[in-house]
Amino acid sequence: MPTRSTLRCRFLATAAPGLAPTKASLLASLLASILTCAAGPAAAEERSDKTTEAKPPVTLDGKGITLRFDDGSKFRIGGRLQGDFGTGRVQQRGFGTVFEEPAAIRRAWIETYYSLKDFEFAFQYDVNEPRVPVSDAIVAYKGFRDVIITQGNFKEPFSLDQLISDNVSQFTERSQADAFVPARNFGAAIGTHGANWTAVTGVFGGNINTGLQNNGIASTTRLTYTPWLSENKNDVLHLGLAGSYRSLDDDARSLSLSSRSEAFLFARPLVNTRTIRDATAIGRVGVEAAWQQGPFRLQGEYILTDIERRDGRPPLLFQGGYIQASVVLNDKGRPYRVAPTYGSEYGVFTGVTVEERQRVSRGGTGLFELGVRYSAIDLESREVRGGVEHDFTAGVNWYPEPNIRFVFDYIRSHAEPSAESLNFGRRTVDADVFIGRAQLYW
Repeated sequence: MPTRSTLRCRFLATAAPGLAPTKASLLASLLASILTCAAGPAAAEERSDKTTEAKPPVTLDGKGITLRFDDGSKFRIGGRLQGDFGTGRVQQRGFGTVFEEPAAIRRAWIETYYSLKDFEFAFQYDVNEPRVPVSDAIVAYKGFRDVIITQGNFKEPFSLDQLISDNVSQFTERSQADAFVPARNFGAAIGTHGANWTAVTGVFGGNINTGLQNNGIASTTRLTYTPWLSENKNDVLHLGLAGSYRSLDDDARSLSLSSRSEAFLFARPLVNTRTIRDATAIGRVGVEAAWQQGPFRLQGEYILTDIERRDGRPPLLFQGGYIQASVVLNDKGRPYRVAPTYGSEYGVFTGVTVEERQRVSRGGTGLFELGVRYSAIDLESREVRGGVEHDFTAGVNWYPEPNIRFVFDYIRSHAEPSAESLNFGRRTVDADVFIGRAQLYW
């Protein structure tokens, strides 16, 4: 029999008095209901009810709305909302607008997950992104021991930084080296793992949003090994190697590489190759390492990118990487996850855990996490004058509740030489950026 608080949560999730049924108002109603039920007294009342071990058929908590069926299957509706705000300054006359706007929605995802025996289904849709709204759209089979076969649109197995979810990323944006990472495309992959190793490989075409036949065919593989992994998965030494090779069809879209200062609101990239029209293939090799002991974590990557060209022209070589350090001030570090539920996210760090006593709604102060990062990207090769950029980032994350996060980052960007496309005569460009993010995920 549902309690009064349970019924109250269900009502809040479906009604928002006084608001017109627009996309924005419906999203606001859902966010309000999640906050009320996850952090308020109603949630505490439901957790304190220990009269039965069986989970109710419908629950609403920090993980979203979950429906459980008699056949053992489970359906969950979740989401994430990230709003960015900030300001910046570029020490170069004529640069123009630094931020196109001082605040904007970074992501507004609706996510659905369905588990049925040995199958997993997932679909993620960003209502804020008109060009590439679909993120994950997959079906996965887990009927073989320690093996996951995934087909659909999902991340290619490349780069620890990319494979860590943006829900729990250390900073508001990934490093400069992420410009070389293939990210999400449509394809199939098979992954397996042992106690301290993982291996995943796949074949991918184009992105489901922009055309499956675009940009040729890629083969991507990633291997990880943890020579040291504690029983609680918190203390770890992680090593990884990834490789990707994509052949580009003659009618594929022209290739270009660029990277903005590590802030979503930044208006123009400081480094940019422009269009590389004669590219026939792109190869990538990435090495990664991470060490975590208690609340301290050190992580870094290096990526080398080779672009082959037609008519016997010599290849272009670009490179980038980062190194970062972080500490969780009043708790242990981020747990290490060997195998995912589906897809290619093997051997990654997950988010921090906010204990009940630490929640602001229970009288605590939440969790605080500090981090610093240095990253660099080099887009200079032969006649391509894409520029070289070095970024330094310092940030603090505050987690007042298990599903709420506030991020505050300062980024110092230094491009020397700047990209030819900026039309600054290849002169040095320096930028200072302050970026914040308010995030809710469930």
